[in-house]
Amino acid sequence: MAHLNYKHFTLGVEEEYMVLDPGTRELKSHEQKIVTEGQKVIKDKVKAEMHQAVVEVGTDICQDISEAYKDVSTLRGTISQIAGELGLWVGASGTHPFSHWESQLITDHVRYNQIVNELQEAARSNLIFGLHVHVGMEDRKMAIHIANSARYFLPHVYALSTNSPFWEARKTGYKSFRTKVFDKFPRTGIPDYFESIEAYDNYVNLLIKTNCIDNAKKIWWDLRVHPFFNTVEFRICDVPMTINETIAIAGLFQAICAKLYKLRSQNMNFMMYQRALLNENKWRASRYGIDGTLIDFGKESEVNTRVLIYELLDFVDDVVDSLGSRHAINLVQKILDNGTGADRQLAVFEQTGKLTSVVDYIHDQFLVP
Repeated sequence: MAHLNYKHFTLGVEEEYMVLDPGTRELKSHEQKIVTEGQKVIKDKVKAEMHQAVVEVGTDICQDISEAYKDVSTLRGTISQIAGELGLWVGASGTHPFSHWESQLITDHVRYNQIVNELQEAARSNLIFGLHVHVGMEDRKMAIHIANSARYFLPHVYALSTNSPFWEARKTGYKSFRTKVFDKFPRTGIPDYFESIEAYDNYVNLLIKTNCIDNAKKIWWDLRVHPFFNTVEFRICDVPMTINETIAIAGLFQAICAKLYKLRSQNMNFMMYQRALLNENKWRASRYGIDGTLIDFGKESEVNTRVLIYELLDFVDDVVDSLGSRHAINLVQKILDNGTGADRQLAVFEQTGKLTSVVDYIHDQFLVP
């Protein structure tokens, strides 16, 4: 078989960070100062978000996972330094352990004002922090094919990213409560299967024509073919606590895409499952993280989540070296050994009984490789 070219599987990583008051450990508005100062150094790689206590960063288009690692490390370091100079802290967690959304300010911007006006309390309470990973595609036809098949693996990777066990000072019982908050938005969750890129475009155009949305960016699914770039964008994950966790997850999404591409080029397809079934696994991942079971739909039985993650690592193994990402994929083992961000947050809370100690831990982990 001809050697496959994996060069177009470029990476873009976007992370949302929380801005913290070092005294109270509460979320704090940075009045866009971090963005203003950050743009002097890293240009448009830093942006404001809807809530003023959130800073969003995005890497350049990275040719491989090593470039992504450098870029994410630099972005975290830069934002952390600027925040420090302004007397603030930053951290990465899917939700803040105890801050209440009611007291958080909304960024004054036309787009955010429109969203709040339309979605009201659902938007105001959407105080959550996610990770988005873009994987480059050769064209949009291939993008929809890969997006259709990759849906199956979303819960597996999401389980590894779980990092939001607390909400408004309560232990939620979930490893990722972030998605429960986001579910209040329309057009969220795991998308349906689309038989072609034309079918997807028709869907988007119908929503625009009927004033459901003004552009395709208001489709907030857990994965989408990006409306403007040739990428598949994975949006299901909590923002991971450490740089290495982000890189492990980005590397895994890239490897899944490359493997599905390889199967396609050999005239093989991955099984398609209904959204309703995939959502059962998403729910389990949000509730139990890596310590529960997911359904193996092929076997029609429950399987330990860790076992399925090892199966996923085996599934992508033959493309990892071509992508140059083995070191990143190996970091998945570290998450399985040390627990996810949620597991570690809960452990700190068990030891100290204090949510402020959990915030300290989140802050201390921010620049850990």
